[in-house]
Amino acid sequence: MNNITAKVVDKKYIVPFILLTSLFFLWGIANDLTNPMVLAFKKVMPELTNVQSTLVQAAFYGGYATMAIPAALFIRKFSYKSGILVGLLLYAIGALLFYPAAAFEEFTFYLLSLYILTFGLAFLETTSNPYVLSMGAKETATRRLNLAQTFNPLGSLTGMMMAQFLVIRALQSSEYTKEEYDLLPAAEQASIRTADLALISWPYIALGLFVVFMLILIAIVKMPKKTDTDNTLSVGETFKTLFKNKRYLEGVMTQIFYVGAQIMCWTFIYQYVDRLNLTRGEDAQLVAVWFNMAAMGSFLIGRAGATYLLKFMNPGKLMFNYAIAGIIFTVGAIFLPGIAGLISLILISLAMSLMFPTIYGIALKDMGDEAKLGSAGLVMAIVGGAVLPLLQARILDIGGEAFDDVNLFGYIPEVNFSFIVPLLCLVMVARYSYRSYKIHLK
Repeated sequence: MNNITAKVVDKKYIVPFILLTSLFFLWGIANDLTNPMVLAFKKVMPELTNVQSTLVQAAFYGGYATMAIPAALFIRKFSYKSGILVGLLLYAIGALLFYPAAAFEEFTFYLLSLYILTFGLAFLETTSNPYVLSMGAKETATRRLNLAQTFNPLGSLTGMMMAQFLVIRALQSSEYTKEEYDLLPAAEQASIRTADLALISWPYIALGLFVVFMLILIAIVKMPKKTDTDNTLSVGETFKTLFKNKRYLEGVMTQIFYVGAQIMCWTFIYQYVDRLNLTRGEDAQLVAVWFNMAAMGSFLIGRAGATYLLKFMNPGKLMFNYAIAGIIFTVGAIFLPGIAGLISLILISLAMSLMFPTIYGIALKDMGDEAKLGSAGLVMAIVGGAVLPLLQARILDIGGEAFDDVNLFGYIPEVNFSFIVPLLCLVMVARYSYRSYKIHLK
């Protein structure tokens, strides 16, 4: 048992730490404002298949893969603060581009806006995570990152509420089945589409304006430079060092699987609830966003608990226990019928809560100068959120556009069975967790 008594955050770093945690909050909003948009676009543009609507996630998380290494190279040459400012600028530009996207009413334009927005998030994550790790003793680095990341689900809850109250509840498209919508006059369909796309766009535009405010605030606040321009290794030497580090390479691969599992569980809970509603009366319909918020609440509780437990336990061992719990809950989401399966799906978030920052902390442990580019690799791993949901969407499209066209083994609806993909992802997290405390951090 490890009882760590060192301070989680040094006193001299309190102000920059608070500012950084506000950024974790901001990208949490963007993440979970976007997840429900997969289903929202499908309703507003019924011509899209499940795979096509899931391109929202591909665009959003693909931006991380594109920009993470350029972001790391940028902060090596300039500073952490410069990286944060560029990240906020790109975030604001991408969000504000939703205004012309609504005007053109083109799905591709929305995808481009999200892609640029996540260029900014890639800068923010590549900068903020290693910066937080450096703000105190090495012994408390993983706890410190878990603490900062606790503000991420608070942002996620805010994003979910924005999605529900500003978009999902107000969509006129939701009032019709696909068949009923197709029977409407073309002019009425066009009017509904214009109104609904405006609803989707305005929360992003408002968020973009708030990010501009944060950009100005951070620009005028003094931030410590740390060692952001003190590079003792060349880029080539850094890459060689990273590629020789098995703990790091396995961490990057595991992060891909973890992020994919997280995004799938938070995206396809909407489809899971929609399928359950098919068997429920009109006065007993479930509201998906409340269950997604419950999942985020369990995620927040799990992360706060993990931050405390890491004071006493090896990070890899604690994450292994969480991963096993996640596997059990995912099996429940697949095989348990009705509300029991939905509750299991919610509880997966409790198990996933510590995984991102803990994988990050284990993979970058004891790194010096190479941590900056190493951070970029772990941010690029967020591409798992772009690729793996497409695999789950393929399963949803097996028999058609509905979520229960096919019953696997005669009784498992395809939307339930599709969670086999996050199940396999969590198995990979369990494997890395076990290896990290048995081999890598022995």
